[in-house]
Amino acid sequence: MISPRAWRTSGTQLPWNGHSLFVREQGQGQPLLLLHGFPTSSWDWRRVWPELTASYRVIAFDYLGYGFSDKPRGYPYSVLGYADQAEAVLAHLGVERAHVLAHDVGVSVACELLARDGERRTRNGSGLEVLSVCFLNGGLFPELHRARPAQRALIGPLGFLVARLVWRGAFERGLAAVFGPETKPSREALDGYWECAHHGGGLANYHLLIRYMEERRTHRDRWVGQVVHPGPVPICFVNGLLDPVSGRHVVERLWQERPGLEIQELPRVGHYPQEEDPAGVLGAYGRFRAGLEVLPPR
Repeated sequence: MISPRAWRTSGTQLPWNGHSLFVREQGQGQPLLLLHGFPTSSWDWRRVWPELTASYRVIAFDYLGYGFSDKPRGYPYSVLGYADQAEAVLAHLGVERAHVLAHDVGVSVACELLARDGERRTRNGSGLEVLSVCFLNGGLFPELHRARPAQRALIGPLGFLVARLVWRGAFERGLAAVFGPETKPSREALDGYWECAHHGGGLANYHLLIRYMEERRTHRDRWVGQVVHPGPVPICFVNGLLDPVSGRHVVERLWQERPGLEIQELPRVGHYPQEEDPAGVLGAYGRFRAGLEVLPPR
């Protein structure tokens, strides 16, 4: 399995607004953009990367503040900014149309990209055309999001102090707690997650990165609306049901809000399906993409 160091050396750095974004690209075919979650990085996708790149032109990057991208102190990190970065990365690579596979906070980024795509089509303007979106576990409904104790502490008034006190053992325990009981991360995985998060002093920014939780409430109607109101872009969900943050309870709400929505359940895994059950994720995503091939062109 590829190490964080090898992951980093096989990628590139892209200038963006005076900072640098880590980008990794491989494969041929239709572009597929991978959007990672909090508090990790694009390295999350390593276990599904080889199979995806065998079929698609796969593009992944670390949001500013994450992984091997720059981590400026005091920066106004936001989901809207991550969507700007996604558009900039794809534009730099000459990609105008792309499929999206998103996890955790990446779910919100994907919803913002969908909203922008809808606005683009309404005004017949230019911009990224989203061809499809597959969502992995993420807090789509802010009222259902079951924040972990560390997340609640980070977003509180003393969050800046909590961020400074994050140590490796607490980081690893908090991460492992959202995995399924039988699919806990390996020692190798925990070492890698820590290396990516700790790189460049990124842990000190966690009280700023966690503000996406507030953004989800502010932009709830805009982002949730992209899912519960059927639009021209095909979407599906692949959900690890044992996720304590956004598992079975999110699936149940999705069925209520949009009956007939394509939801593929992974009953034995938690919040990180791509780590806990990569074969299950690849199979579910393959079925989703195979279904798109029989749809009429937009």
